[in-house]
Amino acid sequence: MSRRDLHDVAVVGGGVVGAACALALAGQGLDVCLLEATQPAPWSAADPDLRVYALAPDNAALLDALDAWRPVRATRAQPYRRMQVWDAGGGDALCFDADALARRELGWIVEHGLLVDVLWRALRHSTVRVRCPARVEAMEQDDDGVRLRLDDGVRVAARIAIAADGAASRLRTLAGIGVDGRDYAQRGVVGYVQTERPHEDTAWQRFLPSGPLALLPWVDGRCSIVWTLPNDEAARVLALGDHDFGRELTAAFDARLGTVVPASRRVAFPLQRQLSATQQAGRVLVVGDAAHAVHPLAGQGVNLGLRDVAALRALVTDARGRRVDWDSPHRLARWARTRRSENAVAAHAFEGINRLFSNDGVASTLLRGHLLGIAGRLPPVLDALWRRAAGT
Repeated sequence: MSRRDLHDVAVVGGGVVGAACALALAGQGLDVCLLEATQPAPWSAADPDLRVYALAPDNAALLDALDAWRPVRATRAQPYRRMQVWDAGGGDALCFDADALARRELGWIVEHGLLVDVLWRALRHSTVRVRCPARVEAMEQDDDGVRLRLDDGVRVAARIAIAADGAASRLRTLAGIGVDGRDYAQRGVVGYVQTERPHEDTAWQRFLPSGPLALLPWVDGRCSIVWTLPNDEAARVLALGDHDFGRELTAAFDARLGTVVPASRRVAFPLQRQLSATQQAGRVLVVGDAAHAVHPLAGQGVNLGLRDVAALRALVTDARGRRVDWDSPHRLARWARTRRSENAVAAHAFEGINRLFSNDGVASTLLRGHLLGIAGRLPPVLDALWRRAAGT
């Protein structure tokens, strides 16, 4: 194809990370095409999305640069100012406080559906060319670019293609990139609850032998829960009536916020760790869940994906400032190495934490609660842990 038929970037996948990636690169003056298989469902304020994110400050800043953060905050975003993490086996809690860290808030709890809705509204006012529905069926590449064949026979050519199409990424597979994964044999039970006592703008997490239980502050005094359980236990609690579910949840949370009452339907999703072998194959880059699926205990899944985007945006900005090719092989390879390293460290760290705390072995029980308490009493350690989570 001639150069005039060639996009700079073809982003495959229009979720949070894919849509943000398309907007970020278009904002750098690149010709971007976004390919998405399914039109996103419209977000409804009356029907809150059960999937929420604990959005870190660096990623709120990225969304702000894309003109997407202000409408999210104006619509519905719950700030949290404290975090408390403790172990059911004993020991002191690990606590983060915005005042002690000289911040107004530590982050925000935001619905997946609202983020997607706002990003797609931004796409409509951008230079990004959106094709939806569009499914990639075949891919070939050479030194000059990537050519994608869609299910309707249309061919799309670009200097680079970005796989942002989720953990089961079709484009990643077509590029020949393998994955290493581990099934945790756990499911995350999610839903909204009402607590007897105020949530105090605090993200709470209690480690239990069966897995971590998180209560995240939400609007109108409610909380969003993420209750990690073995597969059979998750199926059992999902089948409980509201009264029995609330009773078991209250006990699991040690009644820290008093009686807990369900305030929505409940669903569960399987938990696994999955890492792509690389985040680059030639002129195909891999971002978000297509590159890394991690345990939700630290709330870092979408944050890692948006950091992939921020690093790619910075690469383009730097190259253009130097008046050199932004898509040179060594620049793409350096981006991929850096992001793969950071994402792998995070994924294995979360897995290690889950393994340490999700068991009732005597040695682990005696050790882990004290480790949390020691970390909480050392300001440099506490500050370093927070800076890592906040992306600063």
